[in-house]
Amino acid sequence: MSNKILLPLLCVGMLGVAQAAVVVKPVPYEIDGEAFEGLLVYDDAVNTARPGLVMVPNWMGVTENSAKKAARVAGDKYVVFVADIYGKAIRPSNAAEAQAAAILVRADRALLRKRTQAAVDVLKAQTAVVALDASKLGAIGFCLGGTAVLELARSGAELKGFVSFHGNLDTPNPSDAQNINALILVLHGADDPIVPQAQVDDFIAEMKAAKTDWQMVSYGGAVHSFTNPEANMPGNNQYNPQVAARAFKAMDNLFDETFAK
Repeated sequence: MSNKILLPLLCVGMLGVAQAAVVVKPVPYEIDGEAFEGLLVYDDAVNTARPGLVMVPNWMGVTENSAKKAARVAGDKYVVFVADIYGKAIRPSNAAEAQAAAILVRADRALLRKRTQAAVDVLKAQTAVVALDASKLGAIGFCLGGTAVLELARSGAELKGFVSFHGNLDTPNPSDAQNINALILVLHGADDPIVPQAQVDDFIAEMKAAKTDWQMVSYGGAVHSFTNPEANMPGNNQYNPQVAARAFKAMDNLFDETFAK
């Protein structure tokens, strides 16, 4: 396989620690003639078909940090495709650039849904590249990515589950929740100042009105970006390794349930 990067992954088990190679493979694609490039991430030591997850990263987009997070998610359990929702020409290098890019896609939810769905379609097409069970697909997202996957769920996308990590929960069309046909899991920092309680309350009302199969876990003491090791703004955006570990375990539990069906 050409044009791929190998990241070391520590696999810890009862017998100790072993090394496995995780492939990070750039995948170019187009949406309406515009160039995009995501990352296909998987453990190439696994030969059996695994479920696939589209991962929409935070507002920094496709970065080395998002590749590392995708490797953590993938392990030997999933094939992960890191979605590019900005386009190949837009790679923010700082928070100001990320904010400018994020504002544009957040303001156009139809565009956000379209670009996230395009990433799902790219992942489905990877069965010739990696052992992937295309009948078992889900979507996860972080911060802006959490917003993206919830919008994808509201579009009625045919996936098995959707997980938002410290994402915004607002939507301009709450009635679209009637289209959701899969499990929803929201992993939320109870002290997140970016997602106010009013937004949480509106989301809960939206899910109840749609009679959706949903869960929300609020982690006490956690703020925004609690899964991001680079987040270091106490009280605002801050990494919390203990909460991150709990959240990833909750994600695994949801997909274990839905992929077993």
